[in-house]
Amino acid sequence: MEVEVIDQHKSSEAPAQAPRGLGRAAATVPTPNRGVEVAVINQQMWQSVHERKKSGMTVSGIARELDLDRKTVRKCLNQPEWKPYERTVKTPTVLDDFNTWIQARAPQVNYSARILHQELCKLGYEGSYETVKLAVRPIRAQASLDGLTQGRFETGPGEQAQVDWGELTVVMGAERRTVHVLVMTLGFSRRAYAEGFFNERIPNLLNAHENAFAHFGGCCLTLLYDRMRTVFAGKVKLPDGTIRARFNDTFKAFADYWGFDPRLCRAYRPQTKGKVESGVKYLKRNFAPGRVFRDLDDFNTQLMAWLTEVADVRIHGTTHERPVDRFQRERDALLQTRGQPSFLQALVRHRVVAGDWLISVDSNRYSVPFGLIGKTVQVTREGGDVVIRFRCKEVARHDVLPGRHQLSIKPEHGPGAVPRNTHRRQSDVISVESVLHRVVTPSEEVQVRDLLIYEQLAQQTAVEAV
Repeated sequence: MEVEVIDQHKSSEAPAQAPRGLGRAAATVPTPNRGVEVAVINQQMWQSVHERKKSGMTVSGIARELDLDRKTVRKCLNQPEWKPYERTVKTPTVLDDFNTWIQARAPQVNYSARILHQELCKLGYEGSYETVKLAVRPIRAQASLDGLTQGRFETGPGEQAQVDWGELTVVMGAERRTVHVLVMTLGFSRRAYAEGFFNERIPNLLNAHENAFAHFGGCCLTLLYDRMRTVFAGKVKLPDGTIRARFNDTFKAFADYWGFDPRLCRAYRPQTKGKVESGVKYLKRNFAPGRVFRDLDDFNTQLMAWLTEVADVRIHGTTHERPVDRFQRERDALLQTRGQPSFLQALVRHRVVAGDWLISVDSNRYSVPFGLIGKTVQVTREGGDVVIRFRCKEVARHDVLPGRHQLSIKPEHGPGAVPRNTHRRQSDVISVESVLHRVVTPSEEVQVRDLLIYEQLAQQTAVEAV
């Protein structure tokens, strides 16, 4: 290595501060991060010290010129060859017993030293908050570095799709409404499907999935989600001690029915599903501004036109291809779903008819013939209808109600619609009063109903009596 040698006479005439910048540039300074070992002086500085000593400079002169401590210069001169600094003895701290716990817990609380200190105190830690803060600092710095240096994860055709919700506040009719839009983005082609709803409940989630499968002509082997409550139902501890995510029972049955594998991205790592995150941002910035909608149907009509005419045919910033063109190489790799009945239609749900001859389906209530009070009926969804059967025979059919806490009552289901026959036993005829005020046995479940239901029943009975 070439080393610059400064003439002694010239150096004595130069100002004392002139060469110090070189010395500071060559030296390394210990950082405040714990556990990080750095050299006091580097190899080039070690050589400079020895060269100046050979030229006849004193220890004090070398220290002044290179901006070093005299003890450091003496130690350097006593070393026959350069060696990096190493800490031989590690100083024990009160956090040594909790290091493994901190490493695992810190990402889960977003590297908050305050939260970690509060939880450590419950575990028996007796140190200060400042000690915890200093311990968390290098962990947080490393996580930030990992985030900056992460690489893009690409998948092959049909391997993965990413799913997420986004919210849009739009002008709908004469008011501003919040629309929840489910976006599914294919990982390879970046082709997307989106559909708007007024809520994020699981029937809408499943319905949007099936519409997306129909739009693409199939589904990917793996679908990636964040920890939305309609998908993620908590954690479960297996007999061997490992912890695994537990999926919502209905959603897991839905995934098994269609044959895809649901996956959850890491907590506090939205970039794990960055493809759909980018798709949601693109939708908000390109589709929503300046548009006015009559209703939700008009919203979805305009959204589908935008997907076809704009999103599918743009040049994608990452793939540098149009998603619709790249999709041609992904189409055949998808799991084929055409011809398979809807999960919502195939799903049979059992309901016990309550004393007000109503059953609850997806937070809405539908009437059945009053003679089935206390009986178990089977409920299926066929297209836009809720179909109710008893012993394989259809007994009621209603239009699917939008929203929640809605009520659908058909007059022919009430007791007033049954013609009274003198040959019928008195026990077969149930009055409105006996239904509304019937005594509930301890074995029966008491259901809390909205008072609006009884008002509607009373109005229905009054109309039938006229």
